[in-house]
Amino acid sequence: MTSLLDPHARGRVILVGAGPGDPGLLTLNAVAALNQADVVVHDGLIDMRVLDHAPAHAQRISVAKKRSRHTLPQEAINALIIAHVRAGSIVVRLKGGDPFVFGRGGEEVEAVRAAGLRVDVVPGVSSALGCAAEAMLPLTHRDWSSAVSFVAGQCQGLAEQDWAGLAGVGRTLVIYMGVSCAGLIAEKLMADGVSPGMAVAVLERGTLEGARAMRTLLADLGDMVERERVVSPAIIVVGEVVLLSDARDRLATLVAQAEQIA
Repeated sequence: MTSLLDPHARGRVILVGAGPGDPGLLTLNAVAALNQADVVVHDGLIDMRVLDHAPAHAQRISVAKKRSRHTLPQEAINALIIAHVRAGSIVVRLKGGDPFVFGRGGEEVEAVRAAGLRVDVVPGVSSALGCAAEAMLPLTHRDWSSAVSFVAGQCQGLAEQDWAGLAGVGRTLVIYMGVSCAGLIAEKLMADGVSPGMAVAVLERGTLEGARAMRTLLADLGDMVERERVVSPAIIVVGEVVLLSDARDRLATLVAQAEQIA
């Protein structure tokens, strides 16, 4: 059986998680995979410094996706990868965060396997974990939160998503891709019974230059995102653990705001 990172094993895909942004958070296996790539098919949120680990001769193909505009639909990306593998290339499919956490990695693995081709996976530090760590925000804590949930917060289909019980006292909810509809997300959670005074953090550009960690209350989430002009990539964290990353004076302010809302 060939090794995961055997450069002599031609015609295969290595699905690689690039982490939340900072190239220093790449795993050793991720760097080794990039070192032997013939073709790198990468997402738009990849820090370009990550691509420096690929050989100079490696072909670099961006399949960046932005809201309401895709350079290639997912089926075309699958076909692109498969075509290069069939030509005998080692294809590194480079994805932000971890490929199997809102990264469509499962779909791409299925497509490559269905074509009868080999695919390996190198996990990455998920965006939620990397951004929260930078902000000193523990997603779980023995005294504050015994459960954490991850959801996708795109506006399309938001009303149909069942988040009941995912946020509240003793629980942490992490929302990916929710900045553009932050106000609707806040309304949804409050309608489900989450206190308007629940602490919330928005972590923008985590681990990258210009990163910001902003904290407020759930009732103010939509207004804060607009007020601070938050843009993707960013994640939203809802839960009491947000208070643990805050300064003591901010804690007093948040408590006072919560009492006014209540």
